[in-house]
Amino acid sequence: MQLEILSLADYQRFLKKARQASFTQTPEMAELLKKRGFTVDFVGLRVDGVLQVAGVLYSKPMTGGLHMEMNSGPVSLNRTYLGDFAQALAQYAKANGALELLLKPYDTYQTFDDMGQATGPAHEELILAYTSAGYQFDGLQTGYPGGEPDWHYVKDLTGLTKANLRQSFSKKGKPLVKKAASFGTQLRPLKRDELAIFKAVTEATSERRDYVDKPLDYYEAFYDSFGDKAEFMVATLNFQAYAQHLEEDQAKLQDKLAKLEERFVGQESSPKFQNQARELKAQLATFAKRIVEAQELIERYGTKDQVLAVSLFIYTDQEAVYLFSGSYPEFNRFYAPALLQEHVMTQAIQRGISFYSFLGIMGVFDGSDGVFRFKQNFKGSIVRKMGTFRYYPNPLKYKLIQGLKKLLGR
Repeated sequence: MQLEILSLADYQRFLKKARQASFTQTPEMAELLKKRGFTVDFVGLRVDGVLQVAGVLYSKPMTGGLHMEMNSGPVSLNRTYLGDFAQALAQYAKANGALELLLKPYDTYQTFDDMGQATGPAHEELILAYTSAGYQFDGLQTGYPGGEPDWHYVKDLTGLTKANLRQSFSKKGKPLVKKAASFGTQLRPLKRDELAIFKAVTEATSERRDYVDKPLDYYEAFYDSFGDKAEFMVATLNFQAYAQHLEEDQAKLQDKLAKLEERFVGQESSPKFQNQARELKAQLATFAKRIVEAQELIERYGTKDQVLAVSLFIYTDQEAVYLFSGSYPEFNRFYAPALLQEHVMTQAIQRGISFYSFLGIMGVFDGSDGVFRFKQNFKGSIVRKMGTFRYYPNPLKYKLIQGLKKLLGR
């Protein structure tokens, strides 16, 4: 079986038939890769005239040949042919001057519940499909090997509506999102000429968490390539409006307490009055504290809308994806990231998308992964991908070049 170079139209028709496909295997991602200087081809394998497996293959020059890669692919209609595709891809890489080929499959190796307990068998046959074709396997890993996670947190949106979505969240997630929605935070998509706002937040976040952020021109190229399939969302809050909102709610509580006292005149010692009055007074004390904090925020940040957090979401035929995000820790009390998560799931439902991927978690379930704990608020499940497979058409040449590079300190 030989690999075939596909037209854009053929590849698009193929993707429409696929039940599972990563956004990295879309024509939009291919366009972005081209903008970033890669050579891109749509490649596929036909069996008895029917296209069964295909994907986006990109390459760039490296010392001694080409680096070729397929990320979160290939896409298959029948996994029986994955091994044949892998073998054909290796032959294609060798015939076209590749020094190395990296393959990072999107097929799920194993499923888990949202606590990290296995809910399905490990699919060793998927690993065997690639190793039997001559690929070296990096092995099953945790964390973020190569900067990319193999463990993904996901949520099935089947049967959910905008009205009942919040009820599907966890016991902690429901009140978290409800509280976040009470602050008056505004969500909106950024326009292309506003992407510097997005970049400012992600850059500050990357410096705080010690990872390398994407440059602004990457986000601009992403925006141009994905069009309305990508949302660069921003969450903002006007602290003056927030303070006014608090004062209005405080007045309502004071009125409620006054009416309660009128109703229980002469019965102030009754347990019912004591309990209700105690609860209302506690709420009033909380509002008083928040009003003071709001005034401090106004003094520090002024009366203009203040950016709290940003997120980049992607929508494909098969899934919605949470890709990049950032936030300012001084505004954590407003839980803006939770509202952004509710937004993307609502959008996915409205677009007829039944699967949402929060993407990476570490795959470590000892309580140390804060990102995982946040995503658990939305009550999903976990899928484990296999990781990276490597093929070297000329392994001796590759080792020689790598050895020389190490010797020269490159």
